[in-house]
Order: sequence, then structure tokens, then C-alpha cells
Amino acid sequence: MGSQQIDIVMLPFMAHGHLIPFLSLATQIHHRTGFNIAIANTPLNIQYLRSTFLQHQNPPPWIHIFELPFNSAGHGLPPNSENTENLPLDQIGKLVISSVSLKTPFHNLLLDIIKKQGKPPLCIISDVFFGWAVEVANIMNTVNITFATGGAYGTLALFSFWLNLPHRKTDSEEFNLPGFPERCKFHVSQLHEFMRKADGNDSWSRFLKSQFSSSLQSFGWLTNTAEELEPLGLDSLKKYTQFPVWPIGPLLPKQLLNKSPLSSSSSTTQHAGKSPGISAEKCVEWLDMHDLASVLYISFGSQNTVSRSQMMELAIGLEKSWTLFIWVIRPPLGFDLKAEFRSEWLPEGFEARMKESNQGLLVKNWAPQLEILSHKSTGAFLSHFGWNSTMESLSQGVKIIGWPMAAEQAFNSKMLVDEMGVSVELTRGVQSSISSEKVKEVIGIVMEKEGKGGDMKRKVEEIAHQIREAVKDEGNEKGSSIKAKDDFISAIKTRKQCSVHLSWIYPQTSIVW
Repeated sequence: MGSQQIDIVMLPFMAHGHLIPFLSLATQIHHRTGFNIAIANTPLNIQYLRSTFLQHQNPPPWIHIFELPFNSAGHGLPPNSENTENLPLDQIGKLVISSVSLKTPFHNLLLDIIKKQGKPPLCIISDVFFGWAVEVANIMNTVNITFATGGAYGTLALFSFWLNLPHRKTDSEEFNLPGFPERCKFHVSQLHEFMRKADGNDSWSRFLKSQFSSSLQSFGWLTNTAEELEPLGLDSLKKYTQFPVWPIGPLLPKQLLNKSPLSSSSSTTQHAGKSPGISAEKCVEWLDMHDLASVLYISFGSQNTVSRSQMMELAIGLEKSWTLFIWVIRPPLGFDLKAEFRSEWLPEGFEARMKESNQGLLVKNWAPQLEILSHKSTGAFLSHFGWNSTMESLSQGVKIIGWPMAAEQAFNSKMLVDEMGVSVELTRGVQSSISSEKVKEVIGIVMEKEGKGGDMKRKVEEIAHQIREAVKDEGNEKGSSIKAKDDFISAIKTRKQCSVHLSWIYPQTSIVW
């Protein structure tokens, strides 16, 4: 730690989709305040964070990285399983529940920081899954801020679901979620199988109800969204939580929002530690050959795939549609996602035909998503509705075809379909059946320049403008997300603090601050 004072301690959940937004938030807070910020996590996640700093080898001097001991095998997980990457759902459940074991080492880390600098940090910023951080913050005479790396609508829906289990209180397949207006009807088909089975006594229910309830005792919440983007979600979330909610997003690279050429660091940060399936240069070269808004980009995020039958029907539907596409393709459900992709999982001769006709580009493992979404030839995105991918797409004015998989993704889909009108849902989850004809039909609707596709394009372009305005920071012109960030910083700097004796924490010392 050296002689520098640590102002904020961050505690992200163990998933790349959470680690990167936390790192982006840390960078933005530092640039506005000069604060020194610590990020704590398990050893392999710290290793991943270090890899995002590229050629620098070490983080910049204002970031302090701390490892929290974690033994995955002790929680019934495979060796070296410290984040959600490549884990099946049952093991992700074990990982989520095992995160409580970080409480004691995190508590000890805070003690050490306080002992060295003589006072606690201004605040802890913890993930929504770490409600136990509220108790640690209270003990250390600081406050906990919960950071929802997702949007307001989806996060509230997820919280309200696990705190109330409303699908258990009705015989209908439709239900209301406390916190949402009566007009917002939710459906059991939007719930992953483990959510449908939740009855309050299962391990998911017990863990999430406890952690989410504790998170609602935080000093306030940060959300990775913008005020203009989610008026319903933010208004509902503020009423539900009854404390400050600061929408400080979307946390995206400046070049992406400014429509500037992307630096190599942008994609490297998003995909650190992963083997590229194609270089950004080759991908852009392929896109350059095609017309404006003519290409469909397909990706289900870094830890999802579809079933073998779904993959087959998707491929047949794509070929029938004659739509140009880039498809990030991985082994189907039931196979090792890190294994070599087999041609037998696709229609016979499919890869060769796509290459010969130049209709499609199949990319193994991962593709340079930011470069693809920001390219003028990309017209739509077939996505799982993870929030980071959703924000990247909306910021570039790219329409979305939805295929939500798990967590709050179906709720994100509902918002973009019902509230924003910029998406059409193809199907839900990995258990559903789809037909090639449905694939062809939905792609046709979304990719068309007139009709519904044209309406969607106008709406998503307006949303892209709103996002750029929200993060504007030019002289006296400050967007809503910049103002929210400044309000948050002011709140934690000026909060009323009680004097406390260090002897309360360390009985043998009498230092007072």
C-alpha cells in the first residue's frame, strides 16, 4: 500500500462482466477526484485485472490491488474456479454462495488499511451480491455503496423477484413484481428454470434474499445507466429502495461514445486473457466490404452458448435469410466451451458455403465486439441481453434481436421491447425450441430499412444520442451521468462522521480521529 492514503475500497463480484465496470468506475472517479482506490478480489481475478493494464505490467499508482484468499475446491468447485467464466449454472450457484467466505479476509483487509493510515476509507463500493459488505462498513465506521453493474429496470426486477417470489403467489403464468407499476406484467417464461423452481427454501433463494436484503441497507446505490435511458426503471428503483440512487453510466470507452477510432486498449481490456478468434483488423476488413447496416452480429456473451438443435436451426435460418452475419460461435450446451469447435454441430457444408459466398464470418471463441458494433456496416445485434453488451449496442444505434439466457437478461429484454421499442425477441433460454423459419422471419423484420425495422432504427438512434448527452463533460456542459457522479462524490465526502476511538477496533491503542 505504501504511504498513499486509500480513499475508496471496491469489491466486485467474481465475473468479468462485473470486474470491468468496477475498473471503469474506479478510473472515472480517480480522474474527477484524484482519489486513491483499492480493488479487492480473489487471486485469479486480481491476475485478470492486472492483465487489463497491458504493457504497464502493474496498475497505475493510484490503484491498489489486494488479493483475498479463496479456495475453490473447499466449496465444491473445480480447482482454480474463481469466476463465472466457463462454469455451468450449478457451479455458478456454488461460486455465488461461496463468496460469503470473502467476508472475513475483507474485514481483515479493512483493519489493516485503517491501522496503516489512521482512518477508514471514505466508503466501500461493493457488488449487489455482497450485501455482507454493509455490516463490514458499519463496523469500520464507513459506509457501503452498492454498485449495480446492470441497469435499473433489470436490477430492480431481479431484486424484487428474489425478495418476493411473486410467481409462487398466483396460479396464473403472469405476475406483477412489487416496485413496478401494475401495467408491467411479467411471465414465468421469462424466468430461468432455477428461478421458476425457487420456493424460498432452495439455496439460491436463501442466499440472494439475505444478500439483497442487506444491500438495501446501504448508504446509496450506483447504477450503470443514465437518467434519460431508464426513466421508469430509475423512478421505480428510487421509490423501492428509499435512498439515493446515482445513475452514472454507461461506463463505456470514450472513443466508443465519441465515434472515434477505437484504441487497441479498449478491446484488450474487454477480453484480457482470452484467445482471439480473429484480429480486429481482419474483422473490420470484412465489414468494410459490405453495405451500410447490412450485417447481423451474433454473440451470446463470454459464458453462454445454445443447445445443439438451436444452433442448427439458427444456422439454417441465417442461410435462408440471405442476411450477412458475423457469428461468435462456441461448442453447444453440454460440451466444454473451451474445446475445439466441430463442423458436425452445424449443417453439412455450412462453413464452406458461408466462406465461399462471403455471406457469413464464423469466429471461434471471441470477436472484437466494440469494433464490430461501432462499424457502419453493422445493422443489428443478436444478443443474450447482458447489460454491458446491451449498452455497447445502444450507444452505437444498433438494433437488437433478443435471446435472453439467465439472471436479469429477460427483464432487460422486456424493457427494450416494451419500453424502448428497439428490440424483437427471438426466443428465451436454452430449453426453448426455435425453427429456422422463425429465425428467418425475425431477422427479416429487424434488418429491414422500412416498417418496424425502420421505426426501431429511429428509436435506437435517439437513445444513442441520449447516451452521448448523458456522459458529455465539456466545460460547463455536463450530462446527467456526470452530474450524478459529482453528486455521489460530494455525498461521500461530506457525509456526517462520528469521532471514534481506534481502541474500539484495536483495544491496545488510544488514537482518535
